[in-house]
Amino acid sequence: APAEDVAVERDRGVVVTGEELEPGGGAEGADAPDEAAIRRIFASLEQGWEAGFLDAVRPDVRWEVLGSHPLAGDYRGVDAFVAGTSAALAPYLEAGVQLSVVGVLVKGRTAVVELVGTARRRDGREYTNEYCWIVDFDAEGRIEHVRSYLDSAAVAAAMTQQL
Repeated sequence: APAEDVAVERDRGVVVTGEELEPGGGAEGADAPDEAAIRRIFASLEQGWEAGFLDAVRPDVRWEVLGSHPLAGDYRGVDAFVAGTSAALAPYLEAGVQLSVVGVLVKGRTAVVELVGTARRRDGREYTNEYCWIVDFDAEGRIEHVRSYLDSAAVAAAMTQQL
């Protein structure tokens, strides 16, 4: 998304939207994505942001990262979300956070996805965070809104380390 189309409001939450899960969706009364399709999308996230996960997210996604930590914000668009979260945390880590899906619950077009993320901090200590994302899908099976909850103390500790 062009920079002028991206808005970031700090101290709110996270929303994500994305690509089609299965062919055949898209009609107003289309069936919601099933758990297997949602698990496939999030399995790609375990390989990194660029491994296909972001293809499942609408470019105009609203991603709310809730809390009062440095990554918290109401991000409009994929680029704003990545810049405000992953890219903001990157200077404090040796490599990106490796995410693993712990559980998925699906009701209608909403999924609750539990994840664990690990990385090595630049000071040599382990970074571990647990996430809960409430993910809303559009009629085409793409992620349109995400509300993200995480361990804000882990984020603050990583971002206040001596580099």
